[in-house]
Amino acid sequence: MSAGPRAALSWSSGKDCAWALHACRTEGLADVATLLTTVNSAFDRVAMHGTRRALLEAQAAALGLPLTDVPLPWPCSNADYEGAMEGAVAALVADGITHVVFGDLFLEDVRAYREAQLEGTGLTPIFPLWGRDTRKLAVEMLSGGLRARIATCDPSRVPESFAGRMWDADLLADLPPGVDPCGENGEFHTVVVDGPDFPAPIPHTTGEVVTRDGFVYADVIPTARV
Repeated sequence: MSAGPRAALSWSSGKDCAWALHACRTEGLADVATLLTTVNSAFDRVAMHGTRRALLEAQAAALGLPLTDVPLPWPCSNADYEGAMEGAVAALVADGITHVVFGDLFLEDVRAYREAQLEGTGLTPIFPLWGRDTRKLAVEMLSGGLRARIATCDPSRVPESFAGRMWDADLLADLPPGVDPCGENGEFHTVVVDGPDFPAPIPHTTGEVVTRDGFVYADVIPTARV
């Protein structure tokens, strides 16, 4: 099977991008050469998910891939974000990257935005999981060995107690009506700690749970292997 075109993977630290990587590797869709991550410079954490840099680096090391991090200011305007991404895109193209892989599932506006931002840059988007039934996809991920914790959640959509819980069959059974099992509508975001592409689980513990800007964040802290 061909390795596919040389690509960067848009890496949020969560389950969907991890499964997109798995799809690329098993289906020969792309040769992922780097993880592309936006990092909140003020907190040194992954933007949106709030994942610590130390855990982000542990993920990359486990996957055997370098990190291409894109520092973002805080607060970050759309212009700030797009300016930072423009520089990152140019660097990827200069490094011989031709594609960017995204783990998006079904939000048409998000896909259209990504496609518009990459148009004319020399980078082509790939959406390995696009259009999949998210309930079936969730079961496939879990049965395939993917393990993740809820890093942040929207308390208007799911209980605050979800923050820090494992994203597993028990949690899926507890989802309120109308909540997507993969959290694609922003109900929750995850941090992946194990999966079929990881040689071993990432040792970790959960720390403080805080509410900030209307979202509940659970601190997922990597711990040293014994």
